[in-house]
Amino acid sequence: MNTVLIADDNQKLLNILKTAALGEGYNVVLAEDGLAALDAFETHIPDIVLLDVMMPKLDGFQVCREIRKKSDVPIIMITARGEDFEKILGLEIGADDYIVKPFSPGEVMARMKAVLRRIEKSENINDQVLSVENLKINLADYSVKIDSKPVALTKREVDMLWTLAKGRNRAYSREMLLDLLWGHDYYGDPRTVDSHMKRLRAKLDTVAHPSWEIRTIRNVGYKFEVLNEK
Repeated sequence: MNTVLIADDNQKLLNILKTAALGEGYNVVLAEDGLAALDAFETHIPDIVLLDVMMPKLDGFQVCREIRKKSDVPIIMITARGEDFEKILGLEIGADDYIVKPFSPGEVMARMKAVLRRIEKSENINDQVLSVENLKINLADYSVKIDSKPVALTKREVDMLWTLAKGRNRAYSREMLLDLLWGHDYYGDPRTVDSHMKRLRAKLDTVAHPSWEIRTIRNVGYKFEVLNEK
């Protein structure tokens, strides 16, 4: 049974989401401010987090950043205004999705299920190793090495790198990557791909890889390109 951490300072909304989650068979942990959310996360180790942006003590963005320092657990941000800068910031710091108030409990539950199905799918992948030039990806332990030097990536970043490298020299649209990595029933924004790609590239660039690169294809998406390949 999956555990969901719901963090929001609105007691009425907490109770609505709690009732909906219990009805879907989740274990539920509640928090009414940012510090309580971090404490609850450490204590209960939830499988997914619903995180309101506007909370006392620490806001949702701060909580998301702290969680991302230690965990790749799925995070869905809840925002009251739905302004683009809030959505983009949430995705940039590692949120998987966002929901704009007002929303129906059914929509929230559907998004949670979609994210958890995608996680379950990635965990069921058979042990595999892929080597391209000086890059080695091992899905058995989700490790990545460049010139035998480990590069610390999240599971999602490894999945994205694997997909691009396995289909090297093929351009993938953002929508294709969403379908392949998040699943056809994912409700999120294609900009999620851009946010994850930005972090992935920054980590890969800590070790030289002159024989390959991940290129941005204008108006399309991304491509893993082996340079000077015959």
